[in-house]
Amino acid sequence: MTMIWNPSPNFGERSLPITMLVLHYTGMQSGAAAIDWLANPASKVSAHYVVDEDGQLVHMVREEQRAQHAGLSYWRGVTDCNSASIGIEIVNPGHEFGYRPFPEAQMDTVTRLVAGIVRTYGIDPRNVVGHSDVAPTRKEDPGELFDWERLAKLGLAVPRPREKLVDPGWPDAAFLLALERYGYSISDGRAATVAFQRRFRPENIEGVIDGECRAILLSLLLEYEGGPAI
Repeated sequence: MTMIWNPSPNFGERSLPITMLVLHYTGMQSGAAAIDWLANPASKVSAHYVVDEDGQLVHMVREEQRAQHAGLSYWRGVTDCNSASIGIEIVNPGHEFGYRPFPEAQMDTVTRLVAGIVRTYGIDPRNVVGHSDVAPTRKEDPGELFDWERLAKLGLAVPRPREKLVDPGWPDAAFLLALERYGYSISDGRAATVAFQRRFRPENIEGVIDGECRAILLSLLLEYEGGPAI
């Protein structure tokens, strides 16, 4: 892929090996504004890559460096997600400025970029996550319109379980413990539930724990965590 090098000064040294990939949307009114902000030392934020709506790829922080994209975050025991991850910003105005589907050219570049990163670092599909997964109390991106299934079909992300779903009938407290076991912070149970729904049941993200959510989470635990001890 061709890339434009537009370096950001907002980076540091990693303290952890790369085991995660975090996907964001820019949440600004234009891609140019987002890139300018990520390159501005006053912003104190950055990402390794930005993918514009036309598929153009901008490289802003070298992969060996720690970009400042995830903020206060948690995933599967990792509390410094910036040190453990590569961050990709995907140009989209987001929920504040007119959230819309991600164009084909953009998704094509995202898919190829993710594939290369996952192969290079051997990243577990469970660790290819959205910003909302690692920061559920603060973030909604890349949002319910992002095509996770496109990545999942290539083995680059966890697919949504759809077959042989069985509701284990957990009480809400047990569901949250299972959600924590899968990887989420449950410091705010409703926010964690919404983030889980946004990722695995995007057509209904009202934050209510129901039988379908329980069944999806049980399937994920059985597939990836060796079965629930709930």
